[in-house]
Amino acid sequence: MSDPYGLRRVVRPKGVLPQQAEVIDPRLPLGPDEVAIDVERLNIDAASFRQLQEECKGDVPRIAARIREIVAARGKMQNPVTGSGGMLIGRVAEVGPEHPARGELERGDRIATLVSLTLTPLSLEEIQAVHPHAERADVRGRAVLFATGLWARLPEDLPEATALAVLDVCGAPAWVARLASKGQRLLVVGAGKSGSLACAQARRNGAHVTVLDYRRDAAQGLVSDGLAHAWLAADATRPLEVYALTKGEFDVVVNCASVPGTEMASILSTRQGGEVLFFSMATSFTAAALGAEGVGKDVRLTIGNGYAQGHAELALDLVRETPALQKIFAARVA
Repeated sequence: MSDPYGLRRVVRPKGVLPQQAEVIDPRLPLGPDEVAIDVERLNIDAASFRQLQEECKGDVPRIAARIREIVAARGKMQNPVTGSGGMLIGRVAEVGPEHPARGELERGDRIATLVSLTLTPLSLEEIQAVHPHAERADVRGRAVLFATGLWARLPEDLPEATALAVLDVCGAPAWVARLASKGQRLLVVGAGKSGSLACAQARRNGAHVTVLDYRRDAAQGLVSDGLAHAWLAADATRPLEVYALTKGEFDVVVNCASVPGTEMASILSTRQGGEVLFFSMATSFTAAALGAEGVGKDVRLTIGNGYAQGHAELALDLVRETPALQKIFAARVA
C-alpha cells in the first residue's frame, strides 16, 4: 500500500506528518515506496548545532552523546529545543519496488538527502567523530527516504564535504534568485554558509549587496572576496543598534542568522513596502509578525522554504562558478 509521506512510521501523536511527530519508527520493515540508506554523515543545521554546543559547553563527546540520545528517543534527528535538523549523506542500501526512483537509483549510489532530518527516520549504530567547525558528524546508521523525499547524487567535480555543506543550504540562493533584482539595496544578515551563497546570488542578480555579521572579519571577508559590496559589524539581536547603521533603507533583507532574536533587526532595516526573507531555522513567526505590526512596518515577510525547484543545481553551479565560494566552503568543512 502506498504511503508517500511515511505516515505509518509515526508513533506519536497519531494523525500528524513525520516532521510534526514527536516520535517516529525507523525500524519498521522497508515499505515498497521507500529507500533505505546506509548513513555516513549527518550535517546538523546551524541553529541546532549552536544550541547543542551551548548545552554541552562545547564538549565534543557530550555533543555526540546528545545526538545519539535525540535519535534514540525520537527516531530522527530533530533538536527538541530548536525544532530543526539538517540532512545526510549515505549509500543506497535498498530501493523499494514502488519508489519513484526505482531504476534510477541503484544499490551503492552515494546520495545526499534534500529533505530535513526532522522527518527522516534514522537509527544510529555509532558516531565516529563530530566536527564542530563544520557542524557535521561522521556516523554509521540507517535512514529511510519516503517516496516524496528529495535527494541528489553527489557531484563528482566538487569535494564531498563541500557538496554536503552547499546542499544543506541550497534553498537560500534559489530564493534570493527570485527576490533580488538589478539596482536593489539588499542586506544579508549572517555571513555563514547560507549567507555567503545569498550574497553571491544577489550580486549575480545585480543587487547592491551589504552583509551584516557580529564577526567583523567574516563580514569584511565577503567584501574582500567580491561577494558583497559593503559590510556592517553589529549584533543582530540588538535591533536598535542595527537600525542605527542601516537606517531602515534596504529594499530586501535576507536573514541567514543562526541565533534567535534577530527578526526585529531585519524588519527595522527594511524600507516601507520592502521584503524580508527569513532563511533561518531560528526564526519566530510570532516575533516577526507581531514585531512588524508593532513598529508600523508594511513589509512582506517571507519564510524561506528549504525547497525551490532546481535549487540543488543552482547552488552547486553557483559554487562551481565562484572560486571565492569554493574557498569559503573548503575552509568551513576542513
